Amino acid sequence: MISGNRVSIIIPARYGSTRLPAKPLLEVAGKPIIQWVWEKALKSKYADDVIIAVDDKRIFDACMNFGAEVEMTDVNHNCGSNRIAEVASRHNNFEYIINLQGDEPMIEAEIIDKLIEALDDDNVAMSTLVREITTENAQNPNCVKCVFDDNLNALYFSRSPIPYSRNPEYVKYFGHIGMYGYKKETLIKMVQSAQNKLELAESLEQLRVLGMGEKIKVALVELNPIGIDTLEDYEKFKSLIEGKLA
Repeated sequence: MISGNRVSIIIPARYGSTRLPAKPLLEVAGKPIIQWVWEKALKSKYADDVIIAVDDKRIFDACMNFGAEVEMTDVNHNCGSNRIAEVASRHNNFEYIINLQGDEPMIEAEIIDKLIEALDDDNVAMSTLVREITTENAQNPNCVKCVFDDNLNALYFSRSPIPYSRNPEYVKYFGHIGMYGYKKETLIKMVQSAQNKLELAESLEQLRVLGMGEKIKVALVELNPIGIDTLEDYEKFKSLIEGKLA
């Protein structure tokens, strides 16, 4: 445990993905995608629990087959945060909650641990990850940008390129990586709170937490884990793994 707090990694896995249905069960080198993610989570030096939160018996059964701790959740959740909050609310002893997406099999344990370390601060309600990106990437609205203060507390997240490049020699852009750590009370409060106007404008739920007046600590990393959202993403990951095994 880190600073005496229980660290629980919860991996939300949904069957009905719009762009790639049943993607947690797609296999690479004889293992479903969700198992690749679970095995990476187990390597975290801080994790006390690793639980997969699912909405479908087919994923539940697959997870049981490879030995994971798995819990069924409401099929009507519209985001991973609500799914992990349902699981966290069942466990009174959970304190630090890590939301590790079930479609990022290339994540590394060291990155997960940086997220946990950033959360281990009495003044912080939530943590996330950022990496430096190019000016070209900053123009892409699908790449979420983050600006933060000198103490690595997030000031804002946006799909727009921030900061504005009035004096380019001072500008660095940082892209957000969609992994989150929560103090349990923050996670529960967030999912019970209404979306604010900034979140609705940008479609970024972390803006709800900033709007609540809470602090989000960021950790700087170099790795950009590639999520599997499309069949093309899956084929790339499959080719990479099979190439290493050849």
